Amino acid sequence: MNIGFILLIILILALVGAFPAWPHSMSWGYYPSGGIGLVLIIVLVLVVLGRL
Repeated sequence: MNIGFILLIILILALVGAFPAWPHSMSWGYYPSGGIGLVLIIVLVLVVLGRL
């Protein structure tokens, strides 16, 4: 397993964990999951291009 695949799995888990499903995080909106999603897309593109 290379580092890109491991990083991709960690970011997917962080994206699911940041989804505003708990009552205390409903007021946060989609900002946490949106930021992690953006990082996930960037890492995914780098993995596909073979740069990571």
